[in-house]
Amino acid sequence: MANVSVYNIEGKEVGTIDLNDAIFGVDVNEHLVHLAVVQQLADNRQGTQKAKTRSEVSGGGRKPWRQKGTGHARQGSTRAPQWTGGGVVFAPVPRDYSFKMNKKEKRAALKSALTDKVQNNNLIVVDELKFDEFKTKKFAEIMNNLKATRKALVVLADNDQKVVKSAKNLEQVTTTLINTLNVYDIVNANTLVLTKDAVAKIEEVYA
Repeated sequence: MANVSVYNIEGKEVGTIDLNDAIFGVDVNEHLVHLAVVQQLADNRQGTQKAKTRSEVSGGGRKPWRQKGTGHARQGSTRAPQWTGGGVVFAPVPRDYSFKMNKKEKRAALKSALTDKVQNNNLIVVDELKFDEFKTKKFAEIMNNLKATRKALVVLADNDQKVVKSAKNLEQVTTTLINTLNVYDIVNANTLVLTKDAVAKIEEVYA
């Protein structure tokens, strides 16, 4: 089992914790991680883009000039793609970009992403995050104490609004819960910050 330090909000080491190898010590499958990221980004696409083809653009019903004898190239419609105001060749149409990924593959990708953070020493465990009031400045101080000031993903066990809203105005910090934890956010973050309760819940759900 991987053994990592546990810190308090002042950035001081207060103990250690053993991480479950079934989640934080698997063989990293880069292909599945890539697939999971691509799937999430594809699912987020609206797919509502649309342009008109020559059959959908208004006008152009009459042949602009006769076929022969004008010296111009032959033309059948002023709404052909080569004309200004004409239709678009192979115009984009609304579509669904999402694709299916098996549940086992998703889990394996998530475990690979978590393991990668542990192997590269980019995972920090905090004993707890509890606020008595909404205070962005206090949250920023905690991140400074933990040396997690650039693109940090903070995973919480509970939806504590005082913690979530205190972090909301920090550009380099994102908070998430266990049920919304995903591969893209983990990979996109430089540092992954987990509370001890979050570690326990992750191991309970994914072990």
